[in-house]
Amino acid sequence: MDIFSFGVHFTDEISCRLHFKEQRDKHGVSCKRCGCINHYWLQNKWSYQCKACKARMSLRSGTIMESSKLSFMNWYKTIFLLSTTKKGFSSKEIQRQLGLKRYEPVWAMVHKLRKAMGQRDDRYTLEGMIEMDEGYFTIEASKHNHETQKAGRGSKTKSNVMVMAESTVLEDINTGKVERQCRYFKAKVLEDHKSEGTENTLKKAIDDEQVIVFTDKSTSYVDIADYVELHITEKSNATTTKETLKWVHIAISNAKRNFVGTYHKIKKKYLQLYLNEFVYKLNRRYFGDKIFDRLIIASITASGH
Repeated sequence: MDIFSFGVHFTDEISCRLHFKEQRDKHGVSCKRCGCINHYWLQNKWSYQCKACKARMSLRSGTIMESSKLSFMNWYKTIFLLSTTKKGFSSKEIQRQLGLKRYEPVWAMVHKLRKAMGQRDDRYTLEGMIEMDEGYFTIEASKHNHETQKAGRGSKTKSNVMVMAESTVLEDINTGKVERQCRYFKAKVLEDHKSEGTENTLKKAIDDEQVIVFTDKSTSYVDIADYVELHITEKSNATTTKETLKWVHIAISNAKRNFVGTYHKIKKKYLQLYLNEFVYKLNRRYFGDKIFDRLIIASITASGH
Protein backbone atom coordinates (compact mmCIF):
# COMPACT_ATOMS: atom_id res chain seq x y z
CA MET A 1 0.00 0.00 0.00
CA ASP A 2 1.41 3.37 -1.01
CA ILE A 3 0.87 6.62 0.87
CA PHE A 4 -1.91 7.79 -1.48
CA SER A 5 -3.92 4.58 -1.07
CA PHE A 6 -3.45 4.75 2.69
CA GLY A 7 -4.78 8.32 2.76
CA VAL A 8 -7.84 7.32 0.74
CA HIS A 9 -8.75 4.25 2.82
CA PHE A 10 -7.92 5.53 6.28
CA THR A 11 -9.14 9.06 6.67
CA ASP A 12 -9.89 9.11 10.39
CA GLU A 13 -10.12 7.07 13.59
CA ILE A 14 -13.48 5.49 12.66
CA SER A 15 -12.25 4.19 9.30
CA CYS A 16 -9.31 2.49 11.03
CA ARG A 17 -11.55 0.95 13.68
CA LEU A 18 -14.01 -0.37 11.10
CA HIS A 19 -11.21 -1.93 9.06
CA PHE A 20 -9.71 -3.52 12.18
CA LYS A 21 -13.12 -4.95 13.17
CA GLU A 22 -13.67 -6.30 9.66
CA GLN A 23 -10.33 -8.12 9.74
CA ARG A 24 -10.89 -9.35 13.30
CA ASP A 25 -14.33 -10.72 12.47
CA LYS A 26 -12.81 -12.76 9.64
CA HIS A 27 -10.51 -14.54 12.10
CA GLY A 28 -13.12 -14.94 14.81
CA VAL A 29 -13.45 -13.67 18.36
CA SER A 30 -13.19 -15.99 21.35
CA CYS A 31 -14.62 -15.06 24.74
CA LYS A 32 -11.92 -14.72 27.38
CA ARG A 33 -14.26 -15.97 30.11
CA CYS A 34 -15.94 -19.05 28.58
CA GLY A 35 -14.28 -19.53 25.17
CA CYS A 36 -17.51 -19.10 23.21
CA ILE A 37 -17.00 -17.86 19.63
CA ASN A 38 -20.48 -16.36 19.17
CA HIS A 39 -20.87 -12.69 19.99
CA TYR A 40 -23.10 -9.66 19.58
CA TRP A 41 -21.54 -6.42 18.38
CA LEU A 42 -22.38 -3.39 20.53
CA GLN A 43 -21.80 -0.48 18.17
CA ASN A 44 -22.23 2.27 20.78
CA LYS A 45 -19.67 0.55 23.05
CA TRP A 46 -17.31 -0.60 20.28
CA SER A 47 -17.31 -3.94 22.07
CA TYR A 48 -18.22 -7.60 21.59
CA GLN A 49 -20.67 -9.27 23.98
CA CYS A 50 -20.55 -13.03 24.39
CA LYS A 51 -23.88 -14.72 23.59
CA ALA A 52 -23.22 -17.39 26.23
CA CYS A 53 -21.95 -15.62 29.35
CA LYS A 54 -22.64 -11.98 28.37
CA ALA A 55 -19.02 -10.97 29.02
CA ARG A 56 -17.80 -7.99 27.03
CA MET A 57 -14.57 -7.55 25.11
CA SER A 58 -13.32 -4.32 23.61
CA LEU A 59 -12.20 -4.21 19.98
CA ARG A 60 -8.59 -4.14 21.18
CA SER A 61 -8.97 -6.94 23.73
CA GLY A 62 -6.93 -10.05 22.96
CA THR A 63 -4.77 -8.26 20.37
CA ILE A 64 -1.42 -6.51 20.64
CA MET A 65 -3.32 -3.21 20.92
CA GLU A 66 -4.82 -4.25 24.24
CA SER A 67 -3.98 -1.79 27.04
CA SER A 68 -2.55 0.72 24.56
CA LYS A 69 -3.90 4.25 24.84
CA LEU A 70 -2.70 5.24 21.39
CA SER A 71 -5.40 5.70 18.77
CA PHE A 72 -6.13 3.17 16.02
CA MET A 73 -5.01 5.83 13.57
CA ASN A 74 -1.58 6.00 15.22
CA TRP A 75 -1.32 2.22 15.14
CA TYR A 76 -2.32 2.10 11.48
CA LYS A 77 0.12 4.84 10.52
CA THR A 78 2.90 2.97 12.31
CA ILE A 79 2.00 -0.31 10.61
CA PHE A 80 2.06 1.51 7.30
CA LEU A 81 5.49 3.01 8.00
CA LEU A 82 6.95 -0.34 9.11
CA SER A 83 5.56 -2.17 6.10
CA THR A 84 6.31 0.38 3.42
CA THR A 85 10.11 0.13 3.46
CA LYS A 86 12.68 -2.65 3.63
CA LYS A 87 14.93 -0.71 6.02
CA GLY A 88 12.35 0.21 8.63
CA PHE A 89 12.10 3.18 11.01
CA SER A 90 13.46 3.83 14.45
CA SER A 91 10.90 4.49 17.19
CA LYS A 92 12.21 8.06 17.44
CA GLU A 93 11.55 8.67 13.77
CA ILE A 94 8.05 7.18 14.02
CA GLN A 95 7.36 9.45 17.00
CA ARG A 96 8.38 12.40 14.85
CA GLN A 97 6.23 11.24 11.94
CA LEU A 98 3.19 10.81 14.20
CA GLY A 99 3.73 14.17 15.89
CA LEU A 100 3.46 12.68 19.38
CA LYS A 101 5.05 14.27 22.45
CA ARG A 102 5.90 11.13 24.41
CA TYR A 103 8.45 8.61 23.17
CA GLU A 104 7.69 5.68 25.52
CA PRO A 105 4.22 4.72 24.11
CA VAL A 106 5.63 4.76 20.58
CA TRP A 107 8.59 2.61 21.58
CA ALA A 108 6.23 0.08 23.23
CA MET A 109 3.93 0.04 20.19
CA VAL A 110 6.76 -0.60 17.74
CA HIS A 111 8.22 -3.41 19.86
CA LYS A 112 4.77 -5.02 20.17
CA LEU A 113 4.50 -5.02 16.41
CA ARG A 114 7.95 -6.60 16.12
CA LYS A 115 6.89 -9.23 18.64
CA ALA A 116 3.79 -9.93 16.54
CA MET A 117 5.99 -10.35 13.46
CA GLY A 118 8.10 -12.91 15.31
CA GLN A 119 5.07 -14.83 16.59
CA ARG A 120 3.65 -14.96 13.07
CA ASP A 121 6.87 -16.33 11.59
CA ASP A 122 7.23 -18.85 14.43
CA ARG A 123 4.13 -20.58 13.05
CA TYR A 124 6.06 -21.63 9.98
CA THR A 125 8.88 -24.14 9.71
CA LEU A 126 11.66 -24.75 7.21
CA GLU A 127 11.89 -27.83 5.01
CA GLY A 128 14.04 -29.40 2.30
CA MET A 129 17.61 -28.08 2.18
CA ILE A 130 18.65 -25.61 4.86
CA GLU A 131 21.73 -23.40 5.08
CA MET A 132 22.73 -22.59 8.64
CA ASP A 133 25.43 -20.38 10.12
CA GLU A 134 26.02 -17.90 12.92
CA GLY A 135 26.43 -14.15 12.67
CA TYR A 136 27.82 -11.77 15.27
CA PHE A 137 25.77 -8.61 15.71
CA THR A 138 26.98 -5.46 17.42
CA ILE A 139 24.93 -4.57 20.49
CA GLU A 140 25.21 -2.19 23.43
CA ALA A 141 27.29 -3.79 26.16
CA SER A 142 25.70 -4.51 29.52
CA LYS A 143 26.44 -2.00 32.27
CA HIS A 144 27.23 -4.89 34.59
CA ASN A 145 29.89 -6.29 32.29
CA HIS A 146 33.37 -5.89 33.84
CA GLU A 147 35.00 -5.18 30.48
CA THR A 148 32.40 -2.52 29.76
CA GLN A 149 33.15 -0.70 32.99
CA LYS A 150 36.78 -0.44 31.98
CA ALA A 151 35.96 0.60 28.43
CA GLY A 152 33.60 3.34 29.49
CA ARG A 153 30.09 4.45 28.66
CA GLY A 154 28.67 3.56 25.24
CA SER A 155 30.82 0.46 24.82
CA LYS A 156 29.71 -2.25 22.44
CA THR A 157 29.95 -6.00 22.28
CA LYS A 158 28.77 -8.84 20.03
CA SER A 159 25.75 -11.15 20.23
CA ASN A 160 25.60 -14.52 18.52
CA VAL A 161 22.67 -15.09 16.12
CA MET A 162 21.74 -18.33 14.36
CA VAL A 163 20.52 -17.67 10.82
CA MET A 164 18.83 -20.35 8.70
CA ALA A 165 17.76 -20.23 5.07
CA GLU A 166 15.54 -22.70 3.23
CA SER A 167 17.38 -23.05 -0.08
CA THR A 168 16.96 -25.18 -3.19
CA VAL A 169 19.63 -26.18 -5.65
CA LEU A 170 18.56 -25.55 -9.25
CA GLU A 171 20.43 -26.56 -12.39
CA ASP A 172 20.02 -24.78 -15.72
CA ILE A 173 19.23 -27.52 -18.26
CA ASN A 174 20.89 -25.66 -21.13
CA THR A 175 24.09 -24.47 -19.44
CA GLY A 176 24.43 -26.93 -16.56
CA LYS A 177 25.03 -24.02 -14.20
CA VAL A 178 23.99 -24.75 -10.62
CA GLU A 179 22.50 -22.02 -8.42
CA ARG A 180 20.79 -21.84 -5.07
CA GLN A 181 17.37 -20.22 -4.82
CA CYS A 182 16.07 -19.21 -1.40
CA ARG A 183 12.56 -19.17 0.04
CA TYR A 184 12.31 -18.50 3.76
CA PHE A 185 14.61 -17.42 6.58
CA LYS A 186 14.79 -17.62 10.36
CA ALA A 187 17.09 -15.78 12.76
CA LYS A 188 17.34 -16.53 16.48
CA VAL A 189 19.57 -15.03 19.16
CA LEU A 190 21.74 -17.66 20.88
CA GLU A 191 22.65 -17.35 24.54
CA ASP A 192 25.98 -19.15 24.10
CA HIS A 193 28.07 -21.22 21.69
CA LYS A 194 27.09 -24.59 23.13
CA SER A 195 25.81 -27.24 20.74
CA GLU A 196 22.68 -27.78 22.86
CA GLY A 197 21.39 -24.30 22.12
CA THR A 198 22.14 -24.70 18.43
CA GLU A 199 20.34 -28.04 18.27
CA ASN A 200 17.21 -26.73 20.03
CA THR A 201 17.08 -23.72 17.73
CA LEU A 202 17.25 -25.94 14.65
CA LYS A 203 14.68 -28.43 15.99
CA LYS A 204 12.14 -25.65 16.48
CA ALA A 205 12.80 -24.30 12.98
CA ILE A 206 12.42 -27.46 10.88
CA ASP A 207 9.26 -29.19 9.71
CA ASP A 208 10.50 -32.72 10.45
CA GLU A 209 13.70 -34.75 10.38
CA GLN A 210 13.61 -35.17 6.59
CA VAL A 211 15.86 -32.19 5.92
CA ILE A 212 19.37 -31.68 4.61
CA VAL A 213 21.42 -29.16 6.57
CA PHE A 214 24.52 -27.36 5.24
CA THR A 215 26.95 -25.81 7.74
CA ASP A 216 30.63 -25.14 8.20
CA LYS A 217 32.74 -27.41 10.42
CA SER A 218 32.04 -25.59 13.68
CA THR A 219 32.10 -27.78 16.78
CA SER A 220 28.66 -26.39 17.68
CA TYR A 221 27.16 -28.54 14.92
CA VAL A 222 28.69 -31.93 15.78
CA ASP A 223 25.40 -33.57 16.86
CA ILE A 224 23.11 -32.21 14.13
CA ALA A 225 23.41 -35.42 12.08
CA ASP A 226 21.61 -37.30 14.86
CA TYR A 227 18.23 -35.74 14.11
CA VAL A 228 18.25 -34.70 10.45
CA GLU A 229 18.33 -36.80 7.30
CA LEU A 230 21.73 -35.49 6.20
CA HIS A 231 24.24 -33.03 7.60
CA ILE A 232 26.79 -31.73 5.10
CA THR A 233 29.75 -29.75 6.41
CA GLU A 234 32.41 -27.77 4.59
CA LYS A 235 35.46 -25.95 5.88
CA SER A 236 34.72 -22.27 6.23
CA ASN A 237 36.31 -20.29 3.39
CA ALA A 238 35.43 -17.81 0.64
CA THR A 239 33.83 -20.49 -1.53
CA THR A 240 31.62 -21.72 1.30
CA THR A 241 30.44 -18.18 1.96
CA LYS A 242 29.66 -17.45 -1.69
CA GLU A 243 28.16 -20.81 -2.67
CA THR A 244 27.23 -23.36 0.01
CA LEU A 245 26.06 -20.82 2.60
CA LYS A 246 25.33 -18.03 0.14
CA TRP A 247 21.84 -16.99 1.29
CA VAL A 248 22.63 -17.13 4.99
CA HIS A 249 25.57 -14.77 4.57
CA ILE A 250 23.59 -12.42 2.34
CA ALA A 251 20.92 -12.24 5.05
CA ILE A 252 23.47 -11.64 7.82
CA SER A 253 25.23 -8.92 5.82
CA ASN A 254 21.98 -7.16 4.91
CA ALA A 255 20.67 -7.31 8.47
CA LYS A 256 23.85 -5.79 9.90
CA ARG A 257 23.81 -3.02 7.30
CA ASN A 258 20.14 -2.36 8.03
CA PHE A 259 20.65 -2.10 11.78
CA VAL A 260 23.69 0.16 11.56
CA GLY A 261 21.98 2.52 9.14
CA THR A 262 18.65 2.74 11.00
CA TYR A 263 19.14 2.33 14.75
CA HIS A 264 21.37 4.25 17.13
CA LYS A 265 22.00 1.30 19.45
CA ILE A 266 20.44 -2.09 20.19
CA LYS A 267 20.42 -3.82 23.57
CA LYS A 268 20.78 -7.60 23.61
CA LYS A 269 17.38 -8.20 25.23
CA TYR A 270 15.72 -6.42 22.29
CA LEU A 271 17.91 -7.77 19.48
CA GLN A 272 15.45 -10.60 18.72
CA LEU A 273 12.68 -8.05 18.14
CA TYR A 274 14.76 -6.19 15.54
CA LEU A 275 15.59 -9.52 13.90
CA ASN A 276 11.87 -10.36 13.87
CA GLU A 277 11.13 -7.28 11.78
CA PHE A 278 14.00 -7.87 9.38
CA VAL A 279 13.11 -11.54 8.79
CA TYR A 280 9.36 -10.84 8.58
CA LYS A 281 9.92 -8.43 5.71
CA LEU A 282 12.53 -10.65 4.09
CA ASN A 283 10.16 -13.62 4.05
CA ARG A 284 7.51 -11.42 2.44
CA ARG A 285 9.80 -9.68 -0.03
CA TYR A 286 7.46 -10.52 -2.93
CA PHE A 287 4.23 -9.54 -1.20
CA GLY A 288 4.28 -5.93 -2.36
CA ASP A 289 1.32 -3.93 -1.06
CA LYS A 290 -0.13 -6.98 0.72
CA ILE A 291 2.40 -6.79 3.53
CA PHE A 292 0.37 -4.00 5.18
CA ASP A 293 -2.72 -6.21 5.39
CA ARG A 294 -0.63 -9.15 6.62
CA LEU A 295 0.78 -7.05 9.45
CA ILE A 296 -2.73 -5.99 10.46
CA ILE A 297 -3.66 -9.68 10.67
CA ALA A 298 -0.51 -10.41 12.69
CA SER A 299 -1.45 -7.65 15.14
CA ILE A 300 -4.88 -9.28 15.62
CA THR A 301 -3.76 -12.89 16.01
CA ALA A 302 -0.58 -12.37 18.04
CA SER A 303 -0.49 -12.25 21.80
CA GLY A 304 0.29 -8.87 23.32
CA HIS A 305 1.80 -10.39 26.49
